[in-house]
This record gives sequence, structure tokens and C-alpha cells, in this order.
Amino acid sequence: MFSRFIQYILISCLSAIALPAMAQNAPAEDDYTKIARIPVPEGLVLEVGGLTSLPNGNIGVSTRRGDVFIIENPTSIYPYFRKYASGLHEILGLAYKDGFLYCAQRGELTKLIDKDMDGVADVFQTVYSWQLSGHYHEYSYGPKIAPDGSFFVSANLSFGDDEGWRGQSKVPWRGWVMNIQPNGTMEPFATGMRSPCGMGIIDGELFYTDNQGDWIPSGSIVHVKKGSFVGNPAGLNWTSMPNSPLKLTRAQHNAKFDEQRKKDENGKYIAPQNQLTGPYAIPPDAKKEFPEMQLPAVYLPHGILGISSSDLIKIPAGYFGPFEGQILVGDQGQSKINRVFMEKVNGEYQGIAWEFRSGFQSGVLRMAWANDGSLIVGETNRGWGSAGDANQGVQRLVWNKNTPFEMLTVKAMPDGFEIEFTEPVDKKTASDLASYSVESFIYKYHPVYGSPVVNNANCPVRGVRVSADGLKARIIVDSLRQYYIHTISLNGVLSAKGSRQLLHPVGYYTLNNIPAGEKLKLADVSTKNSAEIKAPVVNKSVKNEKTPVAKNTGTGNKVITEAEIKPLLAKYTCNACHNADKRQVGPAFRDVAKRKYSTDKIVQLIYNPQPQNWPGYSTEMPPMPQVPKEEAKKIAEWINGLR
Repeated sequence: MFSRFIQYILISCLSAIALPAMAQNAPAEDDYTKIARIPVPEGLVLEVGGLTSLPNGNIGVSTRRGDVFIIENPTSIYPYFRKYASGLHEILGLAYKDGFLYCAQRGELTKLIDKDMDGVADVFQTVYSWQLSGHYHEYSYGPKIAPDGSFFVSANLSFGDDEGWRGQSKVPWRGWVMNIQPNGTMEPFATGMRSPCGMGIIDGELFYTDNQGDWIPSGSIVHVKKGSFVGNPAGLNWTSMPNSPLKLTRAQHNAKFDEQRKKDENGKYIAPQNQLTGPYAIPPDAKKEFPEMQLPAVYLPHGILGISSSDLIKIPAGYFGPFEGQILVGDQGQSKINRVFMEKVNGEYQGIAWEFRSGFQSGVLRMAWANDGSLIVGETNRGWGSAGDANQGVQRLVWNKNTPFEMLTVKAMPDGFEIEFTEPVDKKTASDLASYSVESFIYKYHPVYGSPVVNNANCPVRGVRVSADGLKARIIVDSLRQYYIHTISLNGVLSAKGSRQLLHPVGYYTLNNIPAGEKLKLADVSTKNSAEIKAPVVNKSVKNEKTPVAKNTGTGNKVITEAEIKPLLAKYTCNACHNADKRQVGPAFRDVAKRKYSTDKIVQLIYNPQPQNWPGYSTEMPPMPQVPKEEAKKIAEWINGLR
């Protein structure tokens, strides 16, 4: 799942007017949800691979080391960890059904039975087994239990050998979701998966999350239908088998989209590189060619809403206040959880994603609900890396009953979007077009590892209508584009009470369909735009002492401010793996500065990283040729200024 490279993302997130009241009322995630510690017995390494809630309030936990534990009284001060099973093969999923635990080992779905009722499993019954090639990356995830009582299991592609960048399906059914009946019969369900770590049954339907890589440009949530193809062609190796619900072949796919399998003069394969010029395909092009193609319901833009999408789980009724019924999605690499609202338009799912809670101690892999309404979070980062410093663990996310000022939902309209809030807005700021910004972008569909953002464009906001109760704002937006991701920024909207800014003012809406219906008339909405008022002239000779700067120690002739560098770090997804002050997936920028490289040397390392320079990091940095030299030099100057 987590073999990954960082590629180019170009998104302008902050373009709205800044208001003085914002700085005084800046909210924080910790004001609303608390990350609580669950004490783990000394010496227990809890690299969580699976979590499941049990009817009596206990929590079942499986580990990558092959153990299963039952956490008794998980929300108490002194929870008890009882070992239920051991000796299994990297359990990356756990489920409870009809009094039994089921787990996905590397090569089989297993039923765990405590025959003598002593609290320890003594019978390990194979429900269904599948082939393995022996490659280390052939992870298996699940099971998730379907409404009819059957099981869904997903199978990771393998990577490495002569083409380490390319996912391969060496044995059936790698790159597939399998549907397994309790009697042991299996039916291949859908393919095109690359690293399908997260699955969830949402309102009776199957969804899964994937991770950036070849043919998969960014993390996303996909609605999985029987017989669908979701993008990566490796699993098409097996569509000729009689029980395949899909007949699209790999040859048919390759005839339309080149896999770029090329060798150098020594006969070694060359990794495909992003082409900066010339024509390219985007995911909707594949959908036009192949009706079986299922595009993401919601993209989780890479480097912004994570780098390694994991579990997805629905918030039950009565849990987490106004967000009940919405979806939480974990991210292993950035050690955080995102929030997603989905709707159906023209029979297809689409929706918006926001950040929800960051700051977990390790990579968020699995989630399960406790009986008290808190969320149990299972974590691991061995071999995968994460923003959290710990290698493993289990924590609780507790809502403290305070409601943040947030976008609650965003729904597509024929001429824009309708935004619902968790509390009434200040009508002055919400009626000002300067408070809103909308942009759209999409990714390439190609065999390169990940994708830059392409076709990005501004979508002008022409009008806004705020509801009488202040809970909704409908915005008229020009240049909406089907299948594109729309960045919706509300940096200027404040709450009616306390003039608070939104906790998360930016969301990413995947617009698979634009609904029909009545459009608003400009005569009936506010078109006021305070940004069009001429700003006063600022005396640039007066130093702003509150603006942090970094001293330049590179070329000696340039001072780079934090305000200048932040957009570049976001633009090229540097923040996905690096932090200024602490180790994440990659080293801290300050640690790089301590090496006392010249500016030219850092630029050289951006274009041609040397993994041997940082032997303690499991995820190698990829080359970043897409960064223009002048901007690479600016980043290098800023890093050196951190000395």
C-alpha cells in the first residue's frame, strides 16, 4: 500500500481577503475533539492492522505481527488487553459476525473459533484462500461484511523486481475486490485497485480508498460496483477467467493508453516520467473509452488531504454532534483523519472532503466506534513512515460536545454550490463575494507514479444568497467542470456569534455530475465584492515586525519570508513528507539545514535525491524535475535560512 512517491500538485488554497477579526478568534481542532491515550501494557508492540467493535463494548484488535487482542473496558482508565490469537500472517483487517471474529491474513480469510470457551481461539478455520507469489507487498485487507452476510476482501498489487514503480498482478486476484460467501465460495467482484487499504459498507454499498501511484493519481474514495474497473490495469490480467464479471482486457486498455514499458541500452526498464509537454489523458478520457470505468466519488488531493488513504467509517446517529451520518477517512502517512460528505447526483456519488483531525501519534490505519461515542484509532508506521513520531499504538478521539464553526455540507447546484454551516453566519461577511474563492483542477491518467495537477483554472464567484436563518449560503459559480475537483475556500466567512472563522475553511468537491434545476438570477443575490475596493497604499519601507523571516545563509543576497515559502511548499507537496521542525516521512527542514549544504547543492538534491544521505528513512524521496529552478532555489534559500 505505502510504496509511494511525491509528485507535483498545484493548488491555490488561500485567495480570499483577510479580516482583522480572524486572528483574534482563530479556532483549533483541539478545542472540539481530544486525542486520548489508551494505556498499552509494557512490552506490547501494537502495530494495528485491524479493529472491530464487539457487542459487549470490547474492541477486537489485530496486528501486523499476527496477533489478535481483545481490549476489555477500552474507554476506562485501566483497559485490559487479552491475547485471543497469535501466529497468524500480517492481519490487516478484522471483523465480527454472529459471535465469531474473522480476519484477512496475507493469503486467506480465516474464522477464529474459541471452541473450549476459555477466551482464547483454538480453531483457525479457512473460509477461503487465494494465491500468493511470495512478493512482500501482497497485502490483503478486510473483511468487510456485506448486507447479505457475505465478506469483501481486497488484494494489493505487488511492487518491485525489475519495475519497482509499477503495480503487478502476478497471481489471481491481485488488484481485485473479492466477494466471499460464508460457505467458502468466492466471486471476483471488481478490479483496477492498486493499494486498496480501506473498505467500508456505507448505507449498504461498498466503497474503498486507494493510494497515489501508477494510474492512480491521488488518494480517493471510490464506489465499488460489481464488474467495475477503477483505473489500474494490472488486475485485467484475469478478466479472461470464466468467473470474471468484467471482460475488458489489458490489451484493450493498452491499445488506448500506453503503459510506457521501455528499456535502456543495458536492457533495464526505465521508469515512466511525467511529460511536461505534449498531449495527455485525464481519468474522464478512460471513462469515455470504457463504460466499466468507475471514477472516484471523492478525491482526497494528494499532499493536502493525505498521502496514504486508509480506513473509512460512517459516523453513527448520535455520535460527533452535527457530523452524524458523514464519513471519516484515515490517512496513514499524515497521521490524520479527514471528513467527507457525499450526495447522489444523476445516480452517481460525489461530494466534498475536508480535514477533520490531525496530530495522532502514528499512522492512522484503522478506526472503530466505542460504546461511549468515542472513536478508537489503530496506528502503525513500520516500513511506511508517518507524520506521527511513534511506530505504533491505539488512541481515542473524543468529541467534547462543543460544536465547531464548519461547513456542514456542500451540495452541487445547477449554477454553483449550496453550503450549509454548523451555526449561523455573519451575514455581512457571508454576503461578500470576497469571502469566497473557487478553483478547479484534475489529474493525468498515465502509468507514471502519481500525477501533477493539470487544467487548473479559476471559477469566478458571481453572486451569493444567504438564507434568512444564516445557516446556508448559495453561491453562483462560473466555469464549473464535470469530473473536476473544485477547491472551495471560505476564508472570509465569519460566524454570527463571536465572529469566529471556520475551523477548516477549505474543502475539495469532486463534481462528477452537475444537477439540473432552476438557476439563481443575479438580480436576486448579493454581488457586493469588497476586494474590488481600492486598497490603501502601503509604505513598504516600514518593517512588519510580526512577519517571521529566515536569515539567508545560502547566496547572501536574498531573505525569504515564511509568507513567501508556504505557497511553494503546498504547491509542490513538500509538506506531505516534511515539517520545518520535526521528522515526518522525511527529515525536518531544520535537520537538512544543519548539513550546511550550499543552495546549489540543495537544488541538485531536489532534482536528484540521494537516499543514502538519510539511511534512517524508509520512504525514499523521488526526483522532483517539475519544480522550476528559480522556485527550487527559493525553497533552498529558505531551508538554509533555518540554521
